[in-house]
Amino acid sequence: MSEAERPTPEQPTPEQLVAELQKAKVGEFIVHTCSLFASLAYGKLSPEARDLEDARVAIEALKALQPLVPEEARGDVQSVVSNLQLAYADATSAG
Repeated sequence: MSEAERPTPEQPTPEQLVAELQKAKVGEFIVHTCSLFASLAYGKLSPEARDLEDARVAIEALKALQPLVPEEARGDVQSVVSNLQLAYADATSAG
């Protein structure tokens, strides 16, 4: 193993990464992914970075993921989708 390939104390080994991923729950990743899509959508709806097509795609992705969100987080995701849809409608009517 070369010096560049050798993990540093801050850098996990590939085996450690695999072990951590094996412990993770898919539902947690879905919730995290929803959070990322929501953040992207809100960002794309801001006047400074307005991109309505990207915002629409992010909202549609959230809607598609909703049935897969764990029950305990589903209401929160539904609220975010509703708020984003309203913000999207406002942004499209504002021109």
